[in-house]
Parts: sequence; C-alpha cells; structure tokens
Amino acid sequence: MNNMREVDVVVIGAGQAGLAGAFHLRRTGFEPDRDFVVLDHSPGPGGAWQFRWPSLTYGKVHGMHSLPGMELTDGDPARPSAEVVAEYFEAYERAFDLRVRRPVDVRAVREGVDGRLLVETSAGNWSTRALINATGTWDRPFWPRYPGQDTFRGRQLHTAQYPGPEEFAGQRVVVVGGGASGTQHLLEIAKYAAATTWVTRRPPVFREGPFDEDAGRAAVALVEERVRQGLAPKSVVSVTGLPLNDAVRQGIAGGVLDRQPMFDRITPDGVEWNDGRRVRADVILWATGFRAAIDHLAPLKLREPGGGIRVDGTQAVADPRVHLVGYGPSASTIGANRAGRAAVRDIRRLLAEEPVAA
Repeated sequence: MNNMREVDVVVIGAGQAGLAGAFHLRRTGFEPDRDFVVLDHSPGPGGAWQFRWPSLTYGKVHGMHSLPGMELTDGDPARPSAEVVAEYFEAYERAFDLRVRRPVDVRAVREGVDGRLLVETSAGNWSTRALINATGTWDRPFWPRYPGQDTFRGRQLHTAQYPGPEEFAGQRVVVVGGGASGTQHLLEIAKYAAATTWVTRRPPVFREGPFDEDAGRAAVALVEERVRQGLAPKSVVSVTGLPLNDAVRQGIAGGVLDRQPMFDRITPDGVEWNDGRRVRADVILWATGFRAAIDHLAPLKLREPGGGIRVDGTQAVADPRVHLVGYGPSASTIGANRAGRAAVRDIRRLLAEEPVAA
C-alpha cells in the first residue's frame, strides 16, 4: 500500500471554517479525494460544538451562522447545542459529499518535495500544493499559572471540561475569567453551589444596545490588526465586550456577577490576596479561554516574534501555500464562512500560477 497520497489541497479541521473551505473547493470544481481531502481528528461531525456542555442549549447560543449553501432553520432551542450543531454538520457533509476523514490526527506539516507540503498524519501522509488550516482553538485550553496552584486540595477544571452546573451542588466555586463562558458558568452554577466567587484580571466591560454591522466590522478590524502584525490573536469578544442582557442584569443585581480582582496565590483550601482577604473553595473553574491549535505547523517556522502567525487575509505571509481560516478575525462563525471563500479564491490563483512539477 502506498502511504503517500497527492492532492492539490489539504483541509485540516472540519468545524465551521474547514467545512466552509471544503464547500467552496467543491463548488469551484475541486473533487474530494481526488483534488482535496478534509482531515478531522474529532470522533464525529460537529467540530468543537460536539464537546459543549449539555446545559448550553441551542437557544443560548449567540451568533451561530449557517454554513454556506445550507441553512440551519429548524434547530430546537431547548436541545443541547452539541446535538443540534453536530446533526447539522453531519447533514451538511453528506449533502455536499465532502467525505471528511476521521478520526485523523495531523502530527506535522513540513516542507515536502517539488515545492509541495508534506502533511504527516495518523492515517498516513499527504503531499499537497496548498493547505487550509482550520484547527480552531478548542484543543488548546489556556491554563494560567499562579503560586500555590499545585497545593490546592480541591478540584481544578477548565471550560473545556465543564460538565454543567449540577455537578457543583453544595460546593464553593471560584470562577476565573471575564469572558462569555465565565459569566454563563457563574449564572448557572450559582443556582446550585453553596457559594460562588468571580475573579478577573481586568474589570469586565458590558455592552448595552444592539451590536450592529458597523460595530462588528470595527471589532474584527482590531483583531485583524494584531494578526497582521504577527501578534497572538485575541478573541473578538475581547474587543466587543459582554452583552448586557436580562440574565446578566439579574446576575449583577443579585450579587452573582460581583467581580473581584485577580487573587495573588492559591492555597490548599482556596485563594487569597496580598491584602489579607481569603476565599475558601472546593473548586476553581478556569474560564480563561483558548489558544490557536497550530503546533503542527511548527516545522514551517511561520510564527513571528510576537507569538502569532502574520497573515494577509487568510494567507500566511511567510508561506503563501498556507491559509489559516477560523484564526484571529475569522474565528467567529460568520468570519469563518467568509474566510473559507477567500482562502479558496486565493488558492485557485496560486495553483493557476504554479503548475504541478513534473
């Protein structure tokens, strides 16, 4: 059996961004398995959505945009979003015959021969002329380090491991993080826990009023500028603020969303500040976000001194064969759709200019 296969494009990841890229490849004449292949390491369709906690129902999801070419119109708001989105992605893959290969772990992407890239995976190797990297962030939860962290006798877990609020019944819970996940966790857990404490590095910024297209474009532009400079991307919500909806207002009024500054150390039975304040805790929940899952690209040496990969649109400046979708400004669902289309447009131009070596 030949362990090396050749295609024009390899797509890594079958979340929103990867499926959008695969759709546009298919629509513009690329054939799956012959011209391109989609590799996904998850056990089934759904991208990172399939791992979301059960209490995150579809009705609580904000800004979920349909994939190109097929609307999600009948999602039951009472069902877990993991189920709704996974079923939708599965139907999408089938409708457009995208032939996603899973589970396949991509171990490394490195320079190949004849100007091609070599993609090394758990299912063999692919030689490709171009790459769409759509690996997202879910596999890289960010765990900050604080003095005394290893001495804590309670439980520490990250948003990526969040099981739902019932598991915290009767416990004292410290939630770390000022993003959307942190506030959602707090509002849920407070109904079950003996006590909750909310700590963040910076005071949270709540946004009132509608978030229109102009505001959205301005927010994306701020994230895009960081990526253009080769800095590690920040999330779009970091520049948009948190929506001040009815649930958040109730949480503020009821004292659940009473933010405290970041503690200075962790003790065996809780956390403490330099001013002498202490909070006892059974659980520390780190709602501290994620980082881009791009370690497999390390052999290509794309990272800038600022920690990120400098991109122009979706194209890696250091290697025009590599496109990053769902990265930085395209990390939102609507951004991923647009990025997938843009990446395919540029890849078609690249392949037309660089014929396959004999």
